[in-house]
Amino acid sequence: MSTEYSKDGSTYTTGGITYDTSTGRPVTSDGGFLLEAEKKSEINKATIGQASAKSQRRGGVLRYPLEALTGTTDYLQIDILEYKRPKNQLTRPAGFGTNTLNRASGRTTSGSLARKSVVNDGSILLQVPSNVQDGNAVNYGDSSMNTLIGAAAGIVGNAMGKGGEELAKIQKQGLSKTLENFGTAVKDDAQKRFANSQGVGQAAQDFMNAKLTSSALGVFGGNVSAQDLLARQTGQIFNPNLELLFDAPTLRSFTFSFKMTPRSEQEAKQCKLIIRSFKQNMAPKANTESGIDGTGIFLKTPNIFELRYRKGNRDHPFLHKFKQCFLTNFSVNYTAEGTHTTYDDATPVSMQMDMTFKEIEPIYDVDYKDSDNSVGF
Repeated sequence: MSTEYSKDGSTYTTGGITYDTSTGRPVTSDGGFLLEAEKKSEINKATIGQASAKSQRRGGVLRYPLEALTGTTDYLQIDILEYKRPKNQLTRPAGFGTNTLNRASGRTTSGSLARKSVVNDGSILLQVPSNVQDGNAVNYGDSSMNTLIGAAAGIVGNAMGKGGEELAKIQKQGLSKTLENFGTAVKDDAQKRFANSQGVGQAAQDFMNAKLTSSALGVFGGNVSAQDLLARQTGQIFNPNLELLFDAPTLRSFTFSFKMTPRSEQEAKQCKLIIRSFKQNMAPKANTESGIDGTGIFLKTPNIFELRYRKGNRDHPFLHKFKQCFLTNFSVNYTAEGTHTTYDDATPVSMQMDMTFKEIEPIYDVDYKDSDNSVGF
């Protein structure tokens, strides 16, 4: 923010507000002092229309190493774009996290590379990391349900379904007939379920006795389950029908480590811009146009990163694919060789850049409905 002084030096203007040089107090156009409330009003007026971080956009291509890529060079391309979410869309359809960009940035010449950091846009090209791997996982969980609970669940479920069917007919057959049909259906279902069962009645009685005893012991601080009591009393337990069931998909994370050793002044500038671009685009966006004293009421989601392994200007024919990612962790070791050594322009001789990306959507089977031109996700 620049500061301009008047010709006689008695006042100076900064941020759209004029101040008295000797006292530092804000003044009006006629030379009178501005009250604190009026000063806040003037500051608000001065900031109206100023561009916030969300409206800035500066694209381009950054690359390390600096030498030009050929049609057979393998590299990692990271494209940056703003995160946009449809308003009031609480759930999103499968496939919303699929990469959308396919920029042909590999043939960019060294002289055409960006000279400033990229903001809300642009591409960063890096060498393929030394450790290339992927891993897919799905969560499963143990589930048990004994025979009595299974039978009861079936009866209750059928009763709910039959009740809905009969209620739909209540206007035609009346309340009395509806209740009669409902009761008959539930009774018939229960008889069918236990028709070929042996000892279910006694088992149910034993279970209820064990359950009541367990609850009574709990009053005295006893921590004994109904299963424990059955095992102690009869030497048997209810068959838990243990089964492994699908629980949930998972989100994949990818950790990369890049060692940067700039060999020229231009390559050193690219390293600096790459580091700054990653930091800036992973940062939450503050809206300074609202809130109190410029603090902002809300924070916007940081930018999205689209990763692709490339060969020349095409997707790599073998290596795995990515979905859209957030950059969740980023760190740089500026003394990668163990000592602080710099060039004449203060650029560190060697740097280690570590970053972790996490995909915004799980992998589904529909993501493999392509032409089998790679190992997939």
